[in-house]
Amino acid sequence: MKRLLTMAAMLAVIVVPSVAAQYGKSGGGSDAAVAEKWIAAWNSHDPDKFLSAFTSDIYYEDTTSIGGVSHGSAEARKFATDEFAAVPDLKVELMGASVSKGHGTIEWTFSGTDKDIYKTGKKFSVRGVSVIDVHDGKISRCLDFYDAATIMKQVGALPKQ
Repeated sequence: MKRLLTMAAMLAVIVVPSVAAQYGKSGGGSDAAVAEKWIAAWNSHDPDKFLSAFTSDIYYEDTTSIGGVSHGSAEARKFATDEFAAVPDLKVELMGASVSKGHGTIEWTFSGTDKDIYKTGKKFSVRGVSVIDVHDGKISRCLDFYDAATIMKQVGALPKQ
């Protein structure tokens, strides 16, 4: 459960498509650029590409998991590596984004097959939102919010009722 929650959090940080608002004081760029980079990073299944969307001192928190906080690139790399292994076919889709003056949100849908979160082999899909801070075109802080019980019900870790 902890891994799934952590993965969803990381996915949330990578899912921001084409919104053309300006970052203002965040160092330039657009919602689309940050969103596309975040989405591509998660969907690449590559920890190095994942890290390219973030500052080296990234603070990444999956708020639904216990201990789901990553400080800096090394911890974020481990988080991404674990998530890619736990959900080998993970996919993040952008639902919407709004970024202005270095702060914003990314709405996303995270889906895949549970290999090592609950070890069920079942597919799941969950909507979520990431609250982000952006500095010089990269995400410096990301907080992921989603309903972990939705995933647990879909994979059979909780009753569907």
